[in-house]
Amino acid sequence: MLKKLISPAASVPEYHPSAPQRHEAEAAVELLLRWAGDDPQREGLRDTPARVVRAFEDWFSGYATDPSSFLTRTFEEVEGYDEMIVLQGISFESHCEHHLAPIIGQAHVGYLPSSRVVGISKLARVVEAYARRLQVQEKMTAQIAQCIQTVLQPRGVGVVIESSHQCMTTRGVHKTGVRMVTSTMLGAFRTGSDTRREFLSAIRCG
Repeated sequence: MLKKLISPAASVPEYHPSAPQRHEAEAAVELLLRWAGDDPQREGLRDTPARVVRAFEDWFSGYATDPSSFLTRTFEEVEGYDEMIVLQGISFESHCEHHLAPIIGQAHVGYLPSSRVVGISKLARVVEAYARRLQVQEKMTAQIAQCIQTVLQPRGVGVVIESSHQCMTTRGVHKTGVRMVTSTMLGAFRTGSDTRREFLSAIRCG
């Protein structure tokens, strides 16, 4: 069976003939359960490998999605509106590529349209598509901004992400309540201090 995947550097889904079969993935989970010291055949764990594989299909569904496809349908009849558009508080769940631990947070996205605007739900879908991959927050922030800039060609894009990393709160230093904040500013958001200030003020007001 061929499985649809997206490599970290790609933006368009491709079929990967060497992807493991479902039963191989379930066997790998069973192996990890045994390595952890438990019995995969006991009642509580008997169906866990299948459940974990189904969860992976959900958590990492972003590999089968081209984020730029959400931005292809735009609108030009906006009565000449050319001011900043901001969508704040886009909640997401992702997973750290170093430990597979959850990253839970919010993304704030803004752009200055040139001649076209996109439905606001599409911005949230772009965030979701990148979040549902193994991630590093810095990379995810840049990916979202670059995608919007490339497809919409606005005068500028700003993306701020703030999140909690479970690889830090549930292992290692075990520091709870810590949030990481990253940002990518392109075009007018990078070169114009007033534009950047307006965007940052808008997301703080929310």
